[in-house]
Amino acid sequence: MLGWYPGHMNKARRQIKDALPEIDVIIEVLDARLPYSSANPMLNELRGKKPCLKILSRDDLADPAITKRWIKHFEEQDETRAITVTTTESRTLKQIPKIVKEMAGQVRKDRTVRVMVMGIPNVGKSTLINSLAGKKVAKVGDEPAVTKRQQKITLPSGIAIIDTPGVLWPRIEDQNSAYRLATSGAIRNTAIDYLDIAMFAAGELMVRYPKPLETRYKMKELPETPEAVLELIASKRGGLRAGGEIDWHKASEVLLNDLRGGHMGRLSLEVPEDIPEPVIEEDDPEATED
Repeated sequence: MLGWYPGHMNKARRQIKDALPEIDVIIEVLDARLPYSSANPMLNELRGKKPCLKILSRDDLADPAITKRWIKHFEEQDETRAITVTTTESRTLKQIPKIVKEMAGQVRKDRTVRVMVMGIPNVGKSTLINSLAGKKVAKVGDEPAVTKRQQKITLPSGIAIIDTPGVLWPRIEDQNSAYRLATSGAIRNTAIDYLDIAMFAAGELMVRYPKPLETRYKMKELPETPEAVLELIASKRGGLRAGGEIDWHKASEVLLNDLRGGHMGRLSLEVPEDIPEPVIEEDDPEATED
């Protein structure tokens, strides 16, 4: 099972649970390329019936047609709104305080609207907060789990934001989601097998986006297997060692960096139909016996 759960994240879960009763609205920042896999089921459980604004970050990297389908999917849920942002596009960001206040409803005039910003590691939470504040108030990094503790930031718009550490859950049951998270960079590079993740990513691209894959690596035709894709990448991007030996790590690194950086165009790693059906556990007949 692929997963990653540093100790500070367990503490973060307790902090989130303790703070939620005082929160008016939750903002959950999702990766627009994988909105289901980047939505933490633990956070959804903690949320209860709190109004939630789903922000699909990195919209400029995601397939726009598929993103529209995700927005519709989320808007159909109770007490939920959804928008897309690129975290640097000011016009969209200016809408967020207004939307949050609308969702908060009647809040006492003697205090600010209290908002908690949630999201898994490396999804763009801190970048979003800094953009809203108009200055650097939250630490930003290209590695997951940069924010290690809660911090409170009051915005000029009269909104108080509680920034929380990015939280992954202890066990990722859907391994497709785990691999998509690793492909996107949400799981720290030192915690994954580059070749394993790159094989998955190559297979997904072969099915979902064969043309961008062919174009990026100047393929005359699409190889038949993910392994063959990586072999071809190695041959074109300095991934061959002396004697023609393939440097699998180098080939994997090239593919994952290109995908994460948007160098193959705007791609989405999942669609709403990829959400697995909930598992209904059958009652234990022995538990109901007298």
